[in-house]
Amino acid sequence: MASEILNSIKAAMKDAMRAKEKERLATIRLIQAEFKRVEVDERIELDDDRVIAILDKMVKQRRDSVRQYLDANREDLAAVETAEIEVIQTFLPAPLTEDEISAMIDSVIAETGAESMRDMGKVVGMLKGPMQGRADMAVVSKQVKDRLS
Repeated sequence: MASEILNSIKAAMKDAMRAKEKERLATIRLIQAEFKRVEVDERIELDDDRVIAILDKMVKQRRDSVRQYLDANREDLAAVETAEIEVIQTFLPAPLTEDEISAMIDSVIAETGAESMRDMGKVVGMLKGPMQGRADMAVVSKQVKDRLS
């Protein structure tokens, strides 16, 4: 079964080629190269969940790069990374709102009976799947920590 997201990325690549959008095309090619690398390294065919995990990781890497570039006063390189983030995010599911994140955290805490920091790993583990690509897990982890401490 081919991934719907993979198909939309292929279509976006063709559109970018036709429209001669060099930067967007370059980013889409980076995405495709990463997919191919994972498929070859792990000898698997990507499904939507894995595609979202890869895209999420790519966004996280670029956010780290932006921070480092800004710390080094390299706004030009930070701008390139920010543009790549914007393109990658177009293929991710719609981000969750603060209220949705809070509701999901409350639900999982109630479901697991989590009461202390010892339960944090269990709570974050259960949230990771449904939130993958839709929320910054570092922020989610901090919110869970605040509620359990």
